[in-house]
Amino acid sequence: MVVTGSQLCKGFISGANNIANHRKEVDALNVFPVPDGDTGTNMTMTVGAAKRELEILPENATAGQVAQTTASALLRGARGNSGVILSLLFRGFSTQLKGKDTVSAADLAGSLEIGVEGAYKAVMKPTEGTILTVARLASEEARKALDANPQMTAPALWDVVITAAAEALAATPEQLPVLKKAGVVDAGGKGLLLIFEGIAAVLSGGAVVSEPVTGAEKDTLFPSERNAAGEYEGEITFTYCTEFIVLRADQEQEPMLLREYLESIGDSAVVVDDEDIIKCHVHTDNPGDALQRALAFGGLTKIKIENMREQHADQKQSIKNKSSNSFPYAPVDPSREYGFVAVAAGEGVKSLFTDLGVDNVVSGGQTMNPSTDDLLEAIHATPAKTVIVMPNNKNIIMAAEQATKMADRDVFVLPTRTIPQGLGAMLAFNPEAPLAENQLKMVKATERIGTGLITFAARDSSIDGDKIKKGELLALENGKISFTEKDMVKAVVKLVRSLIKKDSTFVTLIYGADVSAEQAREVEAAVSARLPDSVELALIEGGQPVYYYIISVE
Repeated sequence: MVVTGSQLCKGFISGANNIANHRKEVDALNVFPVPDGDTGTNMTMTVGAAKRELEILPENATAGQVAQTTASALLRGARGNSGVILSLLFRGFSTQLKGKDTVSAADLAGSLEIGVEGAYKAVMKPTEGTILTVARLASEEARKALDANPQMTAPALWDVVITAAAEALAATPEQLPVLKKAGVVDAGGKGLLLIFEGIAAVLSGGAVVSEPVTGAEKDTLFPSERNAAGEYEGEITFTYCTEFIVLRADQEQEPMLLREYLESIGDSAVVVDDEDIIKCHVHTDNPGDALQRALAFGGLTKIKIENMREQHADQKQSIKNKSSNSFPYAPVDPSREYGFVAVAAGEGVKSLFTDLGVDNVVSGGQTMNPSTDDLLEAIHATPAKTVIVMPNNKNIIMAAEQATKMADRDVFVLPTRTIPQGLGAMLAFNPEAPLAENQLKMVKATERIGTGLITFAARDSSIDGDKIKKGELLALENGKISFTEKDMVKAVVKLVRSLIKKDSTFVTLIYGADVSAEQAREVEAAVSARLPDSVELALIEGGQPVYYYIISVE
């Protein structure tokens, strides 16, 4: 028994619905009690990007077409490390099923093997006891089962995958001590199992797992496509927002030739390609010409043409409320060597980056990981020959690295893990120096900066035997929980003193949205009274969510 393209499509949609149903449960598996348990949300939004594309595929789509659509959408919609790894795992389906109408048991086993290999290669230091382990062990057991019974059906093989993934997940606490101490299994592995189980519901002959929610919450989990009128806040030069996907017929044809043509008949042209498709976007007065030229590269699908002038009047107010992660495409300016993209939350923090020369700041950070597509859009809006990206969060680095592979200009991801590291890197940049020298100087600058964070415990927990109560202040020193406190002033003073080194010269306190100016000045005075005379202190209104204070020590 094989799986048809229609069944595979419904299976992937079912998997997306299943993890959405359990999103909060996966979020709650975050090891630390800080308010950043977003693995379930990231994975849900990642597969949600694929779900939207799958729901508009024709009923007679082949398995290969379904797999390719899924892989492309997952890659562009990937959020956080878990989302990126998920996209890489499912890329195996696209590779294995290319050109195939149906899916055999051997195809499923091969898809998992290719996906696991790609995911492990993408992670610099793979850690066992994570989503990678769950995927690998499920893949290995699938291969063993198929070797033992080559006539096994696809649904039967997937049952083996489910069982092996569940067993691997249950064993993750034994592989990662931090999971065992917290009494939880790996969140990413749990999310993957939920997706696999959703797929199994269809492959076994059952129905698609029902959608999780309705109304506003559903819109958040599976956001709709952006509105064309919201893309352009100034004068509308061209009338029609034209989007389409080319199914590549000839791999030798250069997609950038199509982009050059689109730029000649309009503006905001974006052309992103991978092995099998070319995704195009352009504002033009002649959408028919764009489609006609694109036909020379292959068949067309997902054509969308919207009159922006007609929509603009009705959408003007909503544009003001639109997500700030929307950037108009800008072609490379040959006279500009460098451009910068940073990720940050809070208007004050964003201003710090723009004041230092960052071209585009993507809204995001802890609990709000931008997608690969969000980052790619900001890169393409930066008109420089080389774009330097500062993720400023460890959970955004992988998504940024995936975006570099789809960019139409050179991109370097500086692996900044905190806001202070990103700011320090910008201060170290020398516009007259070559890229290699700047890379070295910026990386070294991040190593000299200590980062402190004051937030709150999102739930009761226990770390290294110490009990943490929900609502207590949490102090994090360079990414690790240092202590808990009930008094804000005492917490900041203690954390600063812990971060200060003999050669420290500068301390910056960036206060967040939930701290008043009066409260911040009280903390500033207390910290200042305890600093050596050789250390300068600066207080800045950051307006960031989640963290009451971001502390930088140089």
